[in-house]
Amino acid sequence: MPYRLSFGEADVLRVRFAVSPLWETHSAVRVLARPHQQGYHLPWLRRVAGAARGLDLAPLHLLMPRQGHSPDFLFPPPLGPTGTFEEEIAAVRAADPVVAGADMARALACTPGAARSAAGRAVLADPAAAVARLAALLEAAWEALVEPEWPRLRALLEADVAYHSRRLAEGGLERLLAELHPSFSWDAATTTLSVTSYRGEHVRALGGQGLVLLPSVFIWPEVVSGFDPPWQPTVAYPVRGIGGLWTAARGRTPEVLGRLLGPVRAEVLCALAEPMGTSALAHRLGRAPSTVSAHLSVLREAGLLTSRRYGHQVLYERTPLGIAVSQPDAG
Repeated sequence: MPYRLSFGEADVLRVRFAVSPLWETHSAVRVLARPHQQGYHLPWLRRVAGAARGLDLAPLHLLMPRQGHSPDFLFPPPLGPTGTFEEEIAAVRAADPVVAGADMARALACTPGAARSAAGRAVLADPAAAVARLAALLEAAWEALVEPEWPRLRALLEADVAYHSRRLAEGGLERLLAELHPSFSWDAATTTLSVTSYRGEHVRALGGQGLVLLPSVFIWPEVVSGFDPPWQPTVAYPVRGIGGLWTAARGRTPEVLGRLLGPVRAEVLCALAEPMGTSALAHRLGRAPSTVSAHLSVLREAGLLTSRRYGHQVLYERTPLGIAVSQPDAG
């Protein structure tokens, strides 16, 4: 049976997107324990293999059952669209030990024998110490596994938000939800969103809280939905464009375009398959931000790019002319 979210009139007006570095960290840790997900991230796995071996991720994996509940307090829904990891991990450390203890007990119960193991008993005996331990481990995982790649990941996530925000403006909520993932279905008569990939049955009335839509790199190709009261209802879905996430941008610039614009400027234009900021683009191309910024300015003045502000940064994307120039064989 699907997971069903029942919308009231106020909830339709309170659907928002968010990006969460803490969520990506938690999901990256999960990927390391899920071989069926690893094929999508092999270049990343090779890069972080040494760092991952230096982390004891067992306490986190213990609370990540293959089916069932994971503790909501470990990755609370982001309060804003672009929170920092430092803000999010501070919320984890501030979790009420009583609430966190019940949350962890519920997760342990989803894995046979987990609550009776030595590690499980330690968690249940001292939830406050467990919260501190898990927060420190998540912080170490962020620094070792995700933070070095965050400019690239954030660019992809924010590009997804920008794309779907436009789709929402063009076609409304029903069209947006239908496009986010094949497992989503919207019943206009009952104003209910069903997520058919959910294992089990769960119905929740949003009750005026609205819904957070959270694009995610490391949950690909799954959808994660849940967060029981008092947490904000949230659905995490696979981000668009993951196929090119870990591939190098260089070596794919048409030679004729390089002769026309210059090799670096052509490289910058071709790398903007999705909207991206200067720092993320520089990180992807392996070039200095100042160099990339200068070329972005010229391309924008030439009418090949447009720019707009999103949160703390400016995103650049190709205009129709820029798309035509960068893909000469598309027609």
